[in-house]
Amino acid sequence: MICSDLVADCFELARDIRLVDMRAAPYDLRDLGVEPLRVETPEGKAAYVAAQRGFTERGAPLRERLVAECERLLVVADAPAGVGS
Repeated sequence: MICSDLVADCFELARDIRLVDMRAAPYDLRDLGVEPLRVETPEGKAAYVAAQRGFTERGAPLRERLVAECERLLVVADAPAGVGS
């Protein structure tokens, strides 16, 4: 019931977040094409923090769109049969 564009945008953000998590993990995932993000170094930690801030910025409009979609669905659900559909 949520538009596919919004679902795809949310999925893309989730994928990017997961990739950074995998890069920051203590496991060597280079065989899978995942370059490590060395969070134990000042540079790596700064890159990780910057990525997290970027995710927060990217997520804000997605949350707003999702809230709007949910509010729309609640209005439709509360409408008498045949109204708003």
